[in-house]
Amino acid sequence: MAEYVDREHYLPIRRADLVDLLTHYQPLGGASRLTASEQEQFRRFCEITSAYFHHRYHQNLESLKDLYSLFDPDRDTITRQTLSLQQSQERLELLASAFHELLTRANFRLLSREEMEQATQAVSAWGINLDIDFQCFDRLHVYYRGKGNSTRPRRVWYKPWIVEEIPVQIYQRLVLFIKQRPHKRLGRHADTKNVFLKIFKDIPTVDVEMLLPGGRLKMPRWEKGKLGASIASAVGFGAWKIYTDFATLLAGTASFLQQNPLALYGPLSIVLGYGYKQFYAYQVTRRTYAHRLTESLYYQNLGSNSGVLTRLIDEAEEQECREVFLAYFHLWRHAPPGGWTSAQLDDFIEIDLERLVNFKVDFEVGDALNKLEQLQLVETQGDRYHAVPLPEALRRIDAIWDNLFPFNQDSRS
Repeated sequence: MAEYVDREHYLPIRRADLVDLLTHYQPLGGASRLTASEQEQFRRFCEITSAYFHHRYHQNLESLKDLYSLFDPDRDTITRQTLSLQQSQERLELLASAFHELLTRANFRLLSREEMEQATQAVSAWGINLDIDFQCFDRLHVYYRGKGNSTRPRRVWYKPWIVEEIPVQIYQRLVLFIKQRPHKRLGRHADTKNVFLKIFKDIPTVDVEMLLPGGRLKMPRWEKGKLGASIASAVGFGAWKIYTDFATLLAGTASFLQQNPLALYGPLSIVLGYGYKQFYAYQVTRRTYAHRLTESLYYQNLGSNSGVLTRLIDEAEEQECREVFLAYFHLWRHAPPGGWTSAQLDDFIEIDLERLVNFKVDFEVGDALNKLEQLQLVETQGDRYHAVPLPEALRRIDAIWDNLFPFNQDSRS
């Protein structure tokens, strides 16, 4: 079984598209395709299996909503519970743990503190950099899924008439779990009681800090150089002007103030004028950066707060269904009479996905086989797995679905 460090577990194909792909599967070596009856049975199998996972994840969603209800900044319902500080902290721990488990199922990875600090130190191609004080946060968890390469348009100073495409590395999906604590950077009216959930797409890896509250924009070095050089030259000119005027006064000419009462104010105004000009230019640059960020996040924001839970639950549900469909189908159609080991199944699925749809993944075979075992859709002999025949698989999954809500009619009076 191959181990990949540069591949994601996430399967980037819609559940409906995967079912259609497997139903019309194109085998190698002239092997037989599914008959019309098998196609219908397999679609029915996928439909009932999807219904089972949908029910299970709906329960997960309700549990998460209950945990999040006291921390949702967008709630518009009455909160009947009153928790002590200790109870609130325990509830927050449960929410963070359940949220982490959900993100893991949806194939997200947690950014370490070191990775976040590296991102705050890096400067984007536009010279934007923020200073983040992590003391602003009582809880800060950042998750990502999928690292890729993209481009961003930019005009360079030496060719302002040309828009160049600058390569950038991005997180294809980024999720934030934030609870703030009182801090001067956040202001007096910051919400420190609730938990903020955010999900974004296609965020450059060096711009993660731009999504965090309380950041202070750092002046880029070249902006500092422009401001420092201008002020230094103005001060130098002013000092020279004052020296020459005082030298003229000391030489015995007419009274200095009578000759030029504004002589001292001229150099000073030059210094202040140059300084204000450069400072104002920097403020314009800050507003430009802020506008660019706001405009960008308008298109890159995928959801906030309780909407994030709904989206992530849906993605985790789809991912589990895709894993089960692939593992069962290939064990059923391609495994030899002696069955396959988990490593053999894993390699076959990864190679076949690359052949059929041209994407490379690190398939989570262990997770898929565990689900099949729980649903009693596979049988084992030693370290080898066999799929139960499709009609029997249909019967078993249908029996599980029928017994999700058991009710003893004999108990009714």
